[in-house]
Amino acid sequence: MSEDVKAELVALIPRLRRFAWSLTGSRDEGDDLVQAACLKALGALDQYEPGTRLDSWMFRILRTGWIDRARTRARRPGSSDPELLESLSDDGYAERKAEARMTLDRVRAAMERLPDEQREVLALVAVEGLSYREAADVIGAPIGTVMSRLARARARLGEMMETAA
Repeated sequence: MSEDVKAELVALIPRLRRFAWSLTGSRDEGDDLVQAACLKALGALDQYEPGTRLDSWMFRILRTGWIDRARTRARRPGSSDPELLESLSDDGYAERKAEARMTLDRVRAAMERLPDEQREVLALVAVEGLSYREAADVIGAPIGTVMSRLARARARLGEMMETAA
């Protein structure tokens, strides 16, 4: 394999990963798919035509691998073994993640309804992690103003979250 093709293949990995993640819906499965595609490409390098687009060739290999995996899964018989099903449980992780996303969406919407000066201070301190002093320097106000705005923002945000729940 020429050094140019090696370098080009390495440079393609982030794009291949994004494509694989979008196909599989999972980073782990996507990364496995990219690894399998790279191995297949290295084994079939004699089929690659120099001067053609390596990215297109790799995307085709990756897509074909994804289709093959989907067909294999579709042919497997389902299982109703309770122990197997229990071992596949995520212990409620998916539900907690969905709840966290919905809460985050509600917080974002509530923050958008705060007055600008309160939203600004809340974002600097609670989201960006700045100290009160650093936030005061950013907005050009005394630290007491930051503390006051932050207290009002937190109280108002709490009220909005209670009424939204």
